[in-house]
Amino acid sequence: MQLKLSRFLPLIILSLGSLIACKKNVDVPAPTSAITPAAAPVAVTVDPNKIKDSVLLYSKDIYLWNNQIPSTFDARSFADPIAIMMAIRQYSIEPGFSAPVDRWSFAMKKTEWDNLSGGLGSTFAGTKAANGDFGLTVFFFSQGDLRVKSVEKESPAGRAGIRRSWRVTKINGNSNIETSNATFIVDAVYESTQTSFTFLKPDGTSVDISLTAAHYKEHPVHLDTVYSTNSKKVGYLVFNSFLGDTVEINNEFNRVFNNFASQNVSDIVIDLRYNGGGYVSVQKKLANYLITSSANNSLMMKEQYNDKNSAYNSSTFFRKTGSLNLNRIFFIVTNSTASASELLINNLKPFMDVKLIGPTNTHGKPVGFFPIPVGEWYIFPVSFKTTNKNGEGSYFSGFPVNSKANDGINKDWGDITESSLASAIKFISGGAFRTQGEETYQELLPEVKRSNLILDAPFFKGIVETKKQLK
Repeated sequence: MQLKLSRFLPLIILSLGSLIACKKNVDVPAPTSAITPAAAPVAVTVDPNKIKDSVLLYSKDIYLWNNQIPSTFDARSFADPIAIMMAIRQYSIEPGFSAPVDRWSFAMKKTEWDNLSGGLGSTFAGTKAANGDFGLTVFFFSQGDLRVKSVEKESPAGRAGIRRSWRVTKINGNSNIETSNATFIVDAVYESTQTSFTFLKPDGTSVDISLTAAHYKEHPVHLDTVYSTNSKKVGYLVFNSFLGDTVEINNEFNRVFNNFASQNVSDIVIDLRYNGGGYVSVQKKLANYLITSSANNSLMMKEQYNDKNSAYNSSTFFRKTGSLNLNRIFFIVTNSTASASELLINNLKPFMDVKLIGPTNTHGKPVGFFPIPVGEWYIFPVSFKTTNKNGEGSYFSGFPVNSKANDGINKDWGDITESSLASAIKFISGGAFRTQGEETYQELLPEVKRSNLILDAPFFKGIVETKKQLK
């Protein structure tokens, strides 16, 4: 039996694009109370095996690689929809790749997804917890050197005055802040309701701060400013998520880019180093502010579903917004730069000189999904792939950088001596990225990379698009 997309939710999650080109976007503001999580539904007894059967039935219809799922696949042998989604990932062989490419198909309780998509939690763990989280994220700068990489300003951590770059020297009195202790760090920072920290600040002073988890409104625009260098004006925007209150985000875009235009910026640096994705409608708006004027009305992207659902293949076109007319754009990226962020980069590449700066390739997620309701669950089997104007889109290995630069988590946002930002400014002012004499790129030790992957795992990577109910 063929399952029609019109039976699914109007809220559509895409890793790279929009669902139906002829339908208008409907941006969704944050919940009325930005600090109130979604209420748990009244418990209804449902046969778990029927839920599992439905998950498999939907996947065999919608999954991008549905014809690779074997007829012998036994959904009832798995514990729950989460396990089923993880199991179907193995059936995702793409031409040119020897191993399965799907790393993202997943399932989530409806209340948890409502909290996450509404901007009420930075992590999957935070959306599950009734009390939220701390609004604090951490990474290892080197072995034994754990740093605050980002803070939400309205979160408990933000209200306590904690800043990016602070070094964590103790957690709950434990000074074993080593890569081998990453699981303890994840539990204490992302999954606990109360944790005490000792921080070493940039001025050399130490401070003890205890945090209690809470729900809070997120603000994806962390910083915007303009620098002057060699008679040039450089706009800098730190944008950490495409999720959240889209009305606020769109108003912020209008404010930021009007300011950039009024100050006659000649170049823009967009910092997406931790941006794992969000609403595709927000991606479109940002792309339309950044795109060069000559590309107005040109093809932005195409989407392709499996053979059963090819009627939903679609195209999206640029609609230039604002007066900025740039020929090149700089993005600061890391392996945490995913989905909507990569969509933005890929869509601009055919029309602009796009420069990427950072320590690694981007994440590599050129495919999409949307939530399918099954009982108290949403399932998210990867459902489509997307290409840009040139037909490019199979970047499962991520985008390589033009200039290797460290993720300078030992510096606060906007510090022009921070490795990646400094490299961008150096190119803008002098035509070349930073050289070895100015700063040597330092490859992270394997154990540091592994631990940072663990610390990054709880964070959502995807693109969310909202649509009117399909007919």
